[in-house]
Amino acid sequence: MMTTERRLARSGFTLTREYPAPLERIWDAFADEDQKRGWWGDGDRVQTREWTFDFRVGGRDVDEGKFHNGPVSRYEATYTDIVEQIRIVTTYDMWLDGAHMSTSVASLEFEPTDAGTRFTHVEHGVFFDQFWADGPGREEGTRGLLDALGNYLA
Repeated sequence: MMTTERRLARSGFTLTREYPAPLERIWDAFADEDQKRGWWGDGDRVQTREWTFDFRVGGRDVDEGKFHNGPVSRYEATYTDIVEQIRIVTTYDMWLDGAHMSTSVASLEFEPTDAGTRFTHVEHGVFFDQFWADGPGREEGTRGLLDALGNYLA
C-alpha cells in the first residue's frame, strides 16, 4: 500500500503592476463577468469544464478546466471583502486532478496614479502534501495572469 507523505509548506508573495489604464477599466476587468472571461485563465491551452462567477461578498467563483494533454485544474474562490474600486479579498482553494493542492488568501488593491493604475496582488498560501514545493509555481502562474490582464487592457 502506497502512502502519501503528509506535510505542509507556506508561501507568500507580492506582485505590483503599473497599468496605463484608468482604475475603473481595471476594476471592471475583475468585477464584470464578460470582461473577466476575456483575460482570466489560459485561453486556448485549457478546455473549460465549469465556470461560476458571483462577484459579491460571500459570492463564489469556480474555474475548472483541462489542459490539453494535461491535468485538470480547479479554482474555487470566496469573496470575503470588496470595497468598490479599492480592494478585493478572496480565499481560494486549488485542486489538480482532484487532489487538493492549496488554500490561499489573496488581496487585490487598486490605486489611481498619474499614468493609470497601480495594482498590487498579495497572497499567502498553504500547500499540502505532494504539492508542498509548489509555492514558486503559484507566483509564476499569478504573474502569467497579470500579464494576461495587461494584454487584455492594451
